Amino acid sequence: MATSPRYPVLVPATSSERTGERPYHHGNLRAALLDAAEAGLRERGADQLSLRELARQVGVSHAAPRRHFPDRQALLDALAVAGFDRLGAELRAAIAEAGEDFAARLGAAAAAYARFATRDVALLDLMFTAKHQRGSESVVAAAGVSMAVVFELIAEGQEAGVLEAGDLYQVGTILFATIQGIVTFVNGALVPPDMLDGLVETAVEQFLRGSRRAAVD
Repeated sequence: MATSPRYPVLVPATSSERTGERPYHHGNLRAALLDAAEAGLRERGADQLSLRELARQVGVSHAAPRRHFPDRQALLDALAVAGFDRLGAELRAAIAEAGEDFAARLGAAAAAYARFATRDVALLDLMFTAKHQRGSESVVAAAGVSMAVVFELIAEGQEAGVLEAGDLYQVGTILFATIQGIVTFVNGALVPPDMLDGLVETAVEQFLRGSRRAAVD
């Protein structure tokens, strides 16, 4: 959840004051802009985000944000990177807390993704949209790092004989597509939110049963 922006501190008047720019100094402008941008994303959507409006919200001159974000797309990419970083951290924490049992760890990862995707709907949409923009190498890299933990878990299951052998990304994508489908139904109000956990748990159980059967065959 976005934190409240830290407000700037007044500094002595400079030449910028005489030119009409507000003479503010901000301790961590980049973080404050991202906080404000994420709040705006949730409230109004990505189309309504603007650097000028964010500057007004955090109390700096309209040109100040460009020190960190040359243009609006750079801001959106930074939001997407931060989203993937957060997703990756939540996935790793869920897996670590699940213990040593593989099924429990896989279920924890699937549940963590589903919770993130239904809690931060607008952010998730931006993350995957930004990933396909031209020049979004930083977003692609962040996405790869965040999801690597899931594919590492799939590889672990294959090595232990719990999951069928085969292309790692194909096997992992089957599970991911199933969970994403459930998320889409919940976000689209086609399925009640209180069914999310049960559906994800059932999907993981069915995935494991199918994989074990294939491995035995």
